[in-house]
Amino acid sequence: MVQEDSEMNTSFIMKKYLFSAMLFLTSFSCSTEGAIQLVLGTSTEPPVFLDSQSVSSTEMLFEFSQDVRVVSLHFDPVREIESIEEGSEVKVIFAKALEEGIKITADIIVEDSDRNTLNVIVPFRARNDRMPPLVFNELRTEYSKPKVEFVEFYAQGPGNLGAMRLFIAGQSHSTPVYEFPSVEVKAGEYIVLHLRTVEEGCIDETGMDLTLSGGTEAQDDARDFWIPGAKKLIRKTDALWIMDQDDRIIDAVLLSENPGAKWENDKMAAAAELLGKKKAWLPASGNSTAGWIPTPSDAVISAGTTNTRTICRDESLKPEYRAKNWYITDTSSATPGKPNSTKRYVPKNT
Repeated sequence: MVQEDSEMNTSFIMKKYLFSAMLFLTSFSCSTEGAIQLVLGTSTEPPVFLDSQSVSSTEMLFEFSQDVRVVSLHFDPVREIESIEEGSEVKVIFAKALEEGIKITADIIVEDSDRNTLNVIVPFRARNDRMPPLVFNELRTEYSKPKVEFVEFYAQGPGNLGAMRLFIAGQSHSTPVYEFPSVEVKAGEYIVLHLRTVEEGCIDETGMDLTLSGGTEAQDDARDFWIPGAKKLIRKTDALWIMDQDDRIIDAVLLSENPGAKWENDKMAAAAELLGKKKAWLPASGNSTAGWIPTPSDAVISAGTTNTRTICRDESLKPEYRAKNWYITDTSSATPGKPNSTKRYVPKNT
């Protein structure tokens, strides 16, 4: 998983509470992704941290298994707190609106009626209700150093990318491979997420200057982001989708190397079912029926794609979740960060 979650200094936390831990029964656990919990007390049923949620630009909720009172609460970076409501749901109101999608770490200590103390350190993203209408535009599934796999997006309108999440079925259905930082984009921007980093100078372009990034195929008039490491993240048979903070699918694309009636593994079958149920992928023509699940024959057939022949959306058509909107470009016609080439690959046996 590749994300920008804040690093948790577990050693510091343990030293901070070492004296208390020597005096009381102590347990250490993580009940939500990225959260660190330290429970101090004598009760057999101490409070448990269940979840946290940024519900608006000025409001955040912490959910616990029982009523608690807040002993202390700090945010990194520091944010001024206007008020706190206690109970099983701790509601925090900020004095000023948080920037859309920024990364914040909360350090909260709460106490129940039996004086059991719970310390939770959890990273989260501020609420972002200004995500741009983003669509998948070009994909490379094959690698040949220094040309790495990439996912290109096109911004149909302005907005902020912060907290938008990319999922790739072959990696995980629950953990995104990438979560965008808080970045303002304009309508008409091409945004390229390079899926490996194998060169020096590959800088994420989060501001106005789109010429900062080096690396093969970085463009001076496109916005480039880079996933660290050299792991292969995408394959010819795969599914990709981007989600907002309410788990709504913003856009998706379904790939299969070969047509057929059945998917080659459970991950792909589950991804196809997800996209079908959410109507994030549709038949070649017409609407899907209730319970319709895409088969490999409904996907974009990726056979023939190479490191220079990419899978492209037909930019002359209205964006839709359909295979007919996609094609494979001709040899040496990949265009990361630029309008898609209209030269199409034609297999020799056709």
